[in-house]
Amino acid sequence: MIVTTVVVLVKQENISEFITASIKNHEASIKEPGNRRFDVLQSTEDPAKFLLYEAYESKEAAVAHKSTPHYLEWKKTVEPFMAAPRQGISYNAIRPL
Repeated sequence: MIVTTVVVLVKQENISEFITASIKNHEASIKEPGNRRFDVLQSTEDPAKFLLYEAYESKEAAVAHKSTPHYLEWKKTVEPFMAAPRQGISYNAIRPL
């Protein structure tokens, strides 16, 4: 299983729009073949800081996610909302498998 965490810092004035776009992306992402989990988390200490937690059965499924229409729409929509470039880190899951 491949897990990617993505930290996104959003401009204060765009928090609501970012959440709306991310919920739409979440709803489509969890229907993808190979998707195990797709969480959208908002910091309790800094409401403009978000963490996306994406788990896919394989590297191929994780790569395929980045070419889906809903991901590409999300990326285009939220790009101007970001206060800084998003930071993604991929992991190999040890447990659960």
